Amino acid sequence: MSTPLGDLLRHWRRVRRMSQLALAHHAQVSPRHLSFVESGRSSPSREWIMTLAGALQIPLRERNDLLLAAGYAPAYRESAIAEPAMATIRAALERVLAHHEPHPAVVMDRHWNITQANRSAEVMFAHLRGTPPATASANVIRLMFDPRELRPHVANWDEVAPALIQRVHREAVGGIPDATTRALLEEVLPEGPRGPDRTAPLLPVVPVTFAKDGLTVSYFSMITTVGTPQDVTAQELRIESFYPADQETERHRWA
Repeated sequence: MSTPLGDLLRHWRRVRRMSQLALAHHAQVSPRHLSFVESGRSSPSREWIMTLAGALQIPLRERNDLLLAAGYAPAYRESAIAEPAMATIRAALERVLAHHEPHPAVVMDRHWNITQANRSAEVMFAHLRGTPPATASANVIRLMFDPRELRPHVANWDEVAPALIQRVHREAVGGIPDATTRALLEEVLPEGPRGPDRTAPLLPVVPVTFAKDGLTVSYFSMITTVGTPQDVTAQELRIESFYPADQETERHRWA
């Protein structure tokens, strides 16, 4: 028999490339019980599900899905960033953005929507887009691939585009793009390859070079995530901090 819980467990085993026996050994559970749960012949406890979720390194949002599929209440909250429960996270994000001045930095959710940006990022994107600062709520993938947005101003587009697709897959929460992220790739790449090129050499860093109105700047970026998150929203947030890739960019001040 196929059950929602069994289907989810098989899905994550395939993602992690683990057999039932390997997962049972890693999670220190009975292989027979795991087989019975996947086939719908046995109902697991809440604790058993959480043990397997940890062994499979399943993201918090999807751990909630496992619990719901088994008839249990979710274990993790999903708080809006403005809620009081997120005050500590919010203050940390604001501090990181402010301390990264005078260079750009943004906060993104799991679907590459910008939720916060420092002043330098606002001014940089406004210059490139030709509009007043309004970076928050923009989507980085759409900004980069849309010919009406940043794409015409990316001087090394042939290098950046495939590297960005690789990033989408590599930085997906849980290591696999969800349906929304896959739809986003289909939107910006209706005819092009949307999967990572596993034959391409892995470069240590691929800077992005922006050029417009006689100004050229080049940045590489670093990604920061929240350590040991206990909230779905907190786990899915990423800070992208842009660092100058050359001396000319180091001297430039967006303010």
